[in-house]
Amino acid sequence: MAEREYVYPPVIGAMKGAFRALDLKVEVRGADRIPRSGGAVLASNHISYLDFIFAGYAALPSGRRVRFMAKKEVFDNKISGPLMRGMRHIPVDREAGLSSYRQALADLKSGEVVGVFGEATISRSFMIKDLKNGAVRMSQAADVPLIPVILWGTQRLWTKGRKRRLWQRHMPITVLVGEPMYPKKGQNSNELTAELHARLSALLDEAQASYPDKPSGPDDSWWLPAHLGGTAPTLEQAAEMDARGRGEQEAEATAQEPAKEAVAVPVEETPTAKEPTPETVTEPAETTVEEPAEVAAETTVEEPAEVAAEAPAEAPAPEQANEPVNEPAPESAEESPQETATEPTPEAADEPAKETVAAKDSAQDS
Repeated sequence: MAEREYVYPPVIGAMKGAFRALDLKVEVRGADRIPRSGGAVLASNHISYLDFIFAGYAALPSGRRVRFMAKKEVFDNKISGPLMRGMRHIPVDREAGLSSYRQALADLKSGEVVGVFGEATISRSFMIKDLKNGAVRMSQAADVPLIPVILWGTQRLWTKGRKRRLWQRHMPITVLVGEPMYPKKGQNSNELTAELHARLSALLDEAQASYPDKPSGPDDSWWLPAHLGGTAPTLEQAAEMDARGRGEQEAEATAQEPAKEAVAVPVEETPTAKEPTPETVTEPAETTVEEPAEVAAETTVEEPAEVAAEAPAEAPAPEQANEPVNEPAPESAEESPQETATEPTPEAADEPAKETVAAKDSAQDS
């Protein structure tokens, strides 16, 4: 008997109410490609902090609720955490991805739909970045279909580096669901990931070509990719920006470490000294640097955290006929492609260490 859910249904109801109130023009094409029963992996592009809402919306006509893989930090937040846990989304700890990978596989094998953002972080260029092979490897390991999903227009509501415009009315949003792929154990996961990339790119071209809105002027062209005449950065420029951002985050993390207590050595007594100098202790300076944790779109926190099934760090994966299974692993459950030429599949009974690597590859700007 299916476990009764108390959080997801009202959240869906609130979402639909917001769509109506804002008169969002959400067009979903290909929703019938999401199976009405059985496990499946939804592999979506990632251009907004709200992508999980619209990717999940595409599954509603089939009566499905998607369990998205998201950064652990989102679950730690006092606002978004209870909601994420209540909707049974999957937390990904970048430093220990084994449990999240196992949970995702267990959900898939029990008939759930699991959502993955294979780019790991939001694409500033609004084009498809390099994909981690976590989505493919989970599909292979659980023997379930892999379904590409493309979102377009969501970046105009809330994306990286732009102010939130959540209350815009009459905004068109396009959601395209592609033909399912059926990865099998023994197939090369890198080749399958390249095929997934090609399918997502073709769907994205279709969504961009059929999108009903155009920029209202030069200042409004930021949401169009460069090759379509917009002012969004190119893939190469976006990669450089992401690298700088990671460097800044690392510097901030270092600055947050409290200084070690410094203890002055007492002055030794001498014939001319009346008293030894008392021992002085320097208290560690308080660190007030704010953590730039990004929070899932569902939250009202200042800095969003991207939801991703972003696959963390690249590393050789578990053996599966000839290839690796790269799923949610710390790297990232955020941003950076990592694949191996030949990858094994994750067999939990086999080598747990390898599973950990796999886990990291499926989650890692929600």
